[in-house]
Amino acid sequence: MKDLSYKLFFKALANRTRFEIVELLRTGAKTVGEISERLGYEQSRISHNLKCLEDCGFVTIQQNGKNRVYSLEPTTILPILALIDEHITRYHDHIEKCGIIQLRFHEIFEGDMKPVDEPIVPPIVEGGRQ
Repeated sequence: MKDLSYKLFFKALANRTRFEIVELLRTGAKTVGEISERLGYEQSRISHNLKCLEDCGFVTIQQNGKNRVYSLEPTTILPILALIDEHITRYHDHIEKCGIIQLRFHEIFEGDMKPVDEPIVPPIVEGGRQ
């Protein structure tokens, strides 16, 4: 079960919209409207993906009047992102030269082959890949 949770954790970040939301929230807390405006997506799309990030513990929510203000979870997610930054700084040349990752990256981010919300990784089912 723990193995599945690891896979789903990374799958949550592998979605293009959720990744963009996480990157934007690194600059500070935002409302759905602010996120929608900055990323250029409909509010319903942002809300749907924020719900996933909330359910997975990536974001916290503060009620501010009528608005819900989203922030990255400070105890685990922010430190994880800082460690990822450190790793990328150290190994960016190696990461960028990985042919296997590059092929899939170009298919998703630079081609017209997949819809924007297509996951970067294939679906995960109990017991392995689908």
